[in-house]
Amino acid sequence: MKLVITLNIIITMLINNVYCSAGDNSPYYQRCVENCELLNCTRDGKEFRENNQPLINKYTFWNCHHECEHECMWKTVEAFHERNWRTPQFYGKWPFIRVLGMQEPASVIFSLLNAFVHVKMIKKFRREVRSDSPLIWLWHAFFIVSVHAWTWSAIFHYRDFLLTEILDYACAFSMILMNCYVMTMRLLYDKLPVYILSGITLIFLLFLVSHIGYLSLGHIDYGYNIELNIAVGTFTALCWFTWCIYNRSNQRYVWKCAMYLALSGLVLLLELIDSPPILYIFDYHSLWHLSTAPLNIFIYSFAIDDCKYLRNEMGEIPKKIP
Repeated sequence: MKLVITLNIIITMLINNVYCSAGDNSPYYQRCVENCELLNCTRDGKEFRENNQPLINKYTFWNCHHECEHECMWKTVEAFHERNWRTPQFYGKWPFIRVLGMQEPASVIFSLLNAFVHVKMIKKFRREVRSDSPLIWLWHAFFIVSVHAWTWSAIFHYRDFLLTEILDYACAFSMILMNCYVMTMRLLYDKLPVYILSGITLIFLLFLVSHIGYLSLGHIDYGYNIELNIAVGTFTALCWFTWCIYNRSNQRYVWKCAMYLALSGLVLLLELIDSPPILYIFDYHSLWHLSTAPLNIFIYSFAIDDCKYLRNEMGEIPKKIP
């Protein structure tokens, strides 16, 4: 657990430096973009022509301005390498080879892989857990929020706009908050009356809506966003670990939850590696997405065992949904 907290602190310290990029700040790049737009773009930047032939694929949302930025990005990378300089970042991102219009192809594919694993595991969950089991609704809510978040992650990495960026951050936080909500409901489900649980649910919903509203107003404060995610994620992990240790003797399956948390913290190390993408396709952020996909097997396996345990302990009871 100390490792997770330490990693969170380091990421918080680094986040302020992520968006300071040598590539887009270089005079070479800025002159290149300016000249490219002057020669090829209309005033609104929506057309990009060479020899009167349009070079935009309208279905990938790359207009003239974006095409100029992409072309000049690689020219700047080449100029940096000719001087034996390190590969630069552009607007806080490493340069990536564009594949089928995808700005960051590996992150797109691995985000969809995470969503696919959620779909496969919820099907397994439904096969093995009886529909009258306690908290079955909670894990279905967890599934819906997670798939929704990973879908927007794929869209954001496909094309980085202000709208897709806001939705990616909002949905990523919704997934972290949902983990906290699942933990809260599991720990308090059999201890509090339904009206108090409903009040807790309303608090979580209002908190999520307020955060999304804050982001939607254009307040993309990267430092605040990462700190909030870290605070909620660390609190959730601490509570889960404490609960797992307390129940390890009578609920032996809780090791799956603990393993999910421990491995999630371990793969977070990939986010600390700051180097150009392998083959200009696989950066360490995308490899982090890849590594999180199989971890979902642990949490759903835990959910299956836990719902079976609750049904055996509590019997067939009326559904208690806050």
